[in-house]
Amino acid sequence: MISDVRATHCPYGTAYEQMLERVRSEGAYPTRERADEAVHLVLAGLGRQLTGDERVDLAACLPVEAARLLTAQIPDTRPLTGWAFIKELAARSDASLATTRWDAGSVFAAVTAHAGSDLITRILQQLPTGYALLFGRAEFAPAA
Repeated sequence: MISDVRATHCPYGTAYEQMLERVRSEGAYPTRERADEAVHLVLAGLGRQLTGDERVDLAACLPVEAARLLTAQIPDTRPLTGWAFIKELAARSDASLATTRWDAGSVFAAVTAHAGSDLITRILQQLPTGYALLFGRAEFAPAA
């Protein structure tokens, strides 16, 4: 009898595995474990920034494991700009700013695929400046 070692070894659901594979592909990570590290770092960080209906709606769109990473965090009382967000994640992970920026872009590409454009637009309207570029969008300055 042939057994599937992966089925007994992998604690994640199929939807999360697919998300990890997307992050691995987007970020050109050598392993799924490295993609998982990026997802943990970035979604926990986003969970500290996002509040309200957007937080709830995003969690509902994500695989259960990803939603738990997001919602396990207590939102900060003072939201960070996109650049400060990257610096904070880099400090937490002891990684370079460039690597952390790459991680954020890779994870946010997968998040966008799950959430859809309308929800990402709402999220970006809630967050301070600098996040649009992390989500692969242009950052528009308000008209004077």
